[in-house]
Amino acid sequence: MNKRQALIAAALATVCASVSTASSAAASAPAAGEKEKCFGIAKAGQNDCAAPNGAHSCAGQSKVDNGAAEWKYVAKGTCEKLGGKTTAPAK
Repeated sequence: MNKRQALIAAALATVCASVSTASSAAASAPAAGEKEKCFGIAKAGQNDCAAPNGAHSCAGQSKVDNGAAEWKYVAKGTCEKLGGKTTAPAK
């Protein structure tokens, strides 16, 4: 096998591995109706949207880890297992 054939084989193997990994990840992700907001588990800068207390108005703007008003979408039924709550904190 010459160098050109080896490069083509390596490229095809990489593409096949990427497609396989992407389809596996998509299959394990919960559907939109199977998610719920989980408060108190988002790491700084990794929240999914605005804080209900008005601290900020967009995703990725949390300043502290596990802030009570910060939330992320998680698979339904897993929030409490992760140490979070499904209801927003009182204002």
